[in-house]
Amino acid sequence: MRAPTAERRTERVAPAIPEESALRAWLRGIRFSGFTLVMLGLVVLLVLVLAPNLKVLIEQRQEIAQLQQSVQEQQSQVDELSDEVARWDDPAYIEAQARNRLNYVYPGEYNYLVRDDGQTPVAEDLSVFDDQIQTAQVDWLHASLQSLVTAGLTTAPAPDLVEPPVEDEQ
Repeated sequence: MRAPTAERRTERVAPAIPEESALRAWLRGIRFSGFTLVMLGLVVLLVLVLAPNLKVLIEQRQEIAQLQQSVQEQQSQVDELSDEVARWDDPAYIEAQARNRLNYVYPGEYNYLVRDDGQTPVAEDLSVFDDQIQTAQVDWLHASLQSLVTAGLTTAPAPDLVEPPVEDEQ
């Protein structure tokens, strides 16, 4: 036997391998079977086939909703107009409309028409008018003096303003 000597232990150290990220470890753990791949392919095919039809279905539902709203609005207009027609069947309403709109009165009554009852619209903002409209383009004083001088100095005979009466030849 040998004498106990200090044994020399050599430990083997594994080479440093970078640790895998959690995502890589998860992906490495996924196993696909043939059935899983077939089912995944069917789901993709189903989405590709049904997506355009679903889009058309959604568009049609929106159009139906808009048309129903339009029908409701038109129905409310029809109701209002039928109420208006019913009012015109009443002789008292017709008389009131004739008095207000056409200013009709019964014999012996007087109708007074107020011209300016304060409802006449007034332009408050005068800046809408153009300066060219408000400013005269011709000097009216010079033009009237020139016309007066021209008329006074002309030698042409004065035009006949009154036509002579036409005599009937019989």
